[in-house]
Amino acid sequence: MKIQAILIASLFPMVVIAGGNDTHGHDMESMEHASHHMEHSDHMQGQGHSDDDLFGRPGDPNKVDRTVQVDMLDTMRFKPNKVQFKTGETVRFVVHNDGKIRHEMVIGTLDELKEHEAMMRDNPGMKHDEPNMISLAPGKQSQIIWQFDRAGSFEFACLQPGHFEAGMFGRIKVK
Repeated sequence: MKIQAILIASLFPMVVIAGGNDTHGHDMESMEHASHHMEHSDHMQGQGHSDDDLFGRPGDPNKVDRTVQVDMLDTMRFKPNKVQFKTGETVRFVVHNDGKIRHEMVIGTLDELKEHEAMMRDNPGMKHDEPNMISLAPGKQSQIIWQFDRAGSFEFACLQPGHFEAGMFGRIKVK
């Protein structure tokens, strides 16, 4: 209980900074939600990824099997929006923001993406530093290197507020 109170208290300055001089309607529930996400993010950061991740793990840049170009568009679409890989394949996603507004690409399960999207809505301006996520200003390009070590269906999405709901997501099939 004491740790949770410390985490919530440590989030208050970030909420104030993100929202100006007030909390813009942020209540204790949204702050607790942000606290929960921070704990989840700590697990997801860098080498904090575990082999239990459902959608894979950070890939070795020296062992890339395939490179896929992904464009993020202001029409709230990814191009391409469907990709397929083999189990064990390491993929370099070269991601380019072709739009005039910030977009991001986040790889995960549908449940994780929905949870993260809700947190982004509550905390606009939140920055990402996880290997399965990239946030880009207009005209910028970067990459995600990811190894898909399990078969299944996964997603990628832009979790900027309103983008996911507008249809900015794609499907990943791993066979």
